[in-house]
Amino acid sequence: MKMVVVLALLMPGVAWPASQQASVVVEWNERLLAAAEAEDAFLTLKGVRTAAMMHLAMHDALNAIKHEYAPYALRQDAPNADPIVAASQAAYEIASNQYPKQSDQWQALLARTAGAGGSAQTSSVELGKAAAAAVLARRKGDQWDQQAEYRFHPMGPGVYAEFREHSGTPEGFVFGAGWATVKPFVLQRPDQFRVGPPPAIDSPAYTAAFAEVKDVGGLAGRTRTADQTHLAMWWKEFVEASHNRLARDLVVRDRLDVRRAARLFALLNMSIFDGYISSFDSKFVYNHWRPYTAIHWADKDGNPATALDAKWDNLHRHTYAFPSYPSAHGTVCGAAMTVMADTFGQKRKFTMVIPEVDKAGPGSGKIAMSPPTRSFESFPDAALECALSRVYLGIHFRYDSVAGNELGNNVGRYTLKESLVPL
Repeated sequence: MKMVVVLALLMPGVAWPASQQASVVVEWNERLLAAAEAEDAFLTLKGVRTAAMMHLAMHDALNAIKHEYAPYALRQDAPNADPIVAASQAAYEIASNQYPKQSDQWQALLARTAGAGGSAQTSSVELGKAAAAAVLARRKGDQWDQQAEYRFHPMGPGVYAEFREHSGTPEGFVFGAGWATVKPFVLQRPDQFRVGPPPAIDSPAYTAAFAEVKDVGGLAGRTRTADQTHLAMWWKEFVEASHNRLARDLVVRDRLDVRRAARLFALLNMSIFDGYISSFDSKFVYNHWRPYTAIHWADKDGNPATALDAKWDNLHRHTYAFPSYPSAHGTVCGAAMTVMADTFGQKRKFTMVIPEVDKAGPGSGKIAMSPPTRSFESFPDAALECALSRVYLGIHFRYDSVAGNELGNNVGRYTLKESLVPL
């Protein structure tokens, strides 16, 4: 019986039951992010930007049929349109615009959600197209792929300096310098929630953070527990992949309706996008060094309480080639989990799946996580663990992670307050 129902849902012209309609949103999300990861491994903003635009277009199309939330770009009334046809057409327009080489799979997915024809079919298709066009027009010229020149500062205490043999990057390369000037989806500007400065290198706060990451973040990790080692590696997957996967799972488990599902994914991916550019704004203002540099240069940092260790390496033997403070990973985890808490509840318990992660840096090959799951008492708990995982990985100081978590929470709360609000 179950197979018959599934096959019926895949046939053009068959009405989707309300309990199954969110499956359209879930599948477009999964397919799009798989295409994005295959293209650039999420090393640009393209994938999360496209996911945000796609779900915003779906949201606006659905919202034109029944006004429940504020629209993003399209203000239109279409009460007689088919929600599944309109939403799927909107998704198709964005996906094919951004990933035209994947046109075959987009067309196949669109065909599965086609209506029975007639005037309702035509108006529904036109609604989806209009929603996508409005979103694309609003994001035109947002400079998501802008390049920016970065000039290394003279080496000194606390100053970012990449050790090329540890990052595996070309001489003079710095990642993401242009991200700090990209137009946000919801925030008024990238520096809206800019964090305060990191602690001075000769301060007790820095000394404590230095000692902690040197100990628990080292390859040997003298006091790092087995669970801390697991969470350090487990959280490495980029948030675009891990948190959208979690959202897909919870949408299905909680049987969200199609409108709430489209809104959730739109808010989720906008918050991730704005979290990244907020974090990189602060990163390039403070230009703070990474633990690997700090530990290898400790004899010159002017702090008598820190000690050089020329053989020190972090847990995954890699340092990302951009400044440390605040943690970008902590920021976007905080933003994403804040959005999901709004939909599923602050105290919602859940289990999250991350099956594999990079062995070291990007392109190093994948390793399976054992176990592939971790369980949490709440979304804020998960967001904080995500942020602090970077300390146990050895690539961030604790204050990087704490500041990132706070920044992400601010981005998430502002996103919920200002965008797609209930009417």
